Amino acid sequence: MPELLIVDDSKVMRDMIMACLRTEPGIAFTQAGSGLEAIEKMSLKRFDLVVLDLNMPDIGGFEVVEFIRGQDRLRSLPILIVTTRGDDGSRARALQAGASSFLTKPFTPHTMVAEVRSLLDGTRPP
Repeated sequence: MPELLIVDDSKVMRDMIMACLRTEPGIAFTQAGSGLEAIEKMSLKRFDLVVLDLNMPDIGGFEVVEFIRGQDRLRSLPILIVTTRGDDGSRARALQAGASSFLTKPFTPHTMVAEVRSLLDGTRPP
C-alpha cells in the first residue's frame, strides 16, 4: 500500500489534497504541518511519495527537498511540489533542487491524481 506524506502548513489544503486522492484505492496518508515535522516523520517512517508545499513558516519546501536529496535512503523518494508560487523561477529552483514534479494551486482533482499516479507508478523520473 503506498504511503504518502502530505506536507502543508494549511490543514484545509492537506485535507483537500487527501480528498482528491481518496479516489485512488489503497493509498495511506500521513500529514505534516511544517517542514520540520515532515523531516521528523521521514526519520521515523518510510514513505513512497511526498506532496510538499514550498511556503511554510519554519523550514520551507526548498530546504525540505534539499534535505531529502541529501539523504542516501531518501534520495530516490518522489517529491510533488504543490504551491501557490507559479512563477518560472520557483518551478526551476524546485526542480533543480530535486523535486520530481510541480503543481500550482489551485489544481484540479484530476491533475492531482494523474501526477501522483505517474510518480507512484514510476512513469515520471524521480
